[in-house]
Amino acid sequence: MESINRVEWEVREGIGIITLNNPPENYLYEPEFIPIKTLKKWTSNPKLKGLLIHGKGKHFSAGGDMTRLFEMIEEDLAIRQKMEAGDRVIKHLIELDLPMVAAIHGVCFGGGLELALACHIRIAGEQSLFALPETSHGLLPGLGGTVRLPPVVGEARSLQMILSGDMINSEEARLIKLIDFIVPRNEVFEYAYRLIHKMTGNLSIRVIRAVIRAFRNAATMPAEEAISEETRIFCELAREEAKRRFTKSDK
Repeated sequence: MESINRVEWEVREGIGIITLNNPPENYLYEPEFIPIKTLKKWTSNPKLKGLLIHGKGKHFSAGGDMTRLFEMIEEDLAIRQKMEAGDRVIKHLIELDLPMVAAIHGVCFGGGLELALACHIRIAGEQSLFALPETSHGLLPGLGGTVRLPPVVGEARSLQMILSGDMINSEEARLIKLIDFIVPRNEVFEYAYRLIHKMTGNLSIRVIRAVIRAFRNAATMPAEEAISEETRIFCELAREEAKRRFTKSDK
């Protein structure tokens, strides 16, 4: 296991596990809560099949430490550069050709929720709480919340959550499709791990990464272009699979 900025990294059976470990609230130590060079090193492992993100202890993450944030501004510590560095961390995760699952328990607020929104699947404990409370501090979400929340829950609910800053529980979060599954709190991590392992365990890395690439294309390209890319990727995989099968049959 490796650790930096109170974030831990390990790999189990091809699944990379990112653990937020800054108890009790698991505040993100900095906007760039994982140095981008470290994150790139961790995720460059060619044998990775997926990522799981969770928090150690009682909570997933209460987001950024507001006291620390305002101290950085008071000390003139280049807050824009720091926020942009945090954006690069989230962007790198989203651009990985890997399925990502968030295992959420306790509170998932602010930057913690923005991190969870970067994942493809969100699993939450029965009594988890969700909020984007930045407006109550005179701010707005700063790590992609205004961009990534509306496609998930719709513009109306996004505005309601962001402007009110109100907390919602797991049941309401599932109702608006902010999360995908609710499980008992003490089963969240194991459920999430079993799910991503079941999704990827019997597949080749090239197929997993091709599927994620196609899904990302669908979200970022015009439909016709995404379909064209899907066809291209299909043919590429088909040629590789045919070659593998014929090579195997020749032996």
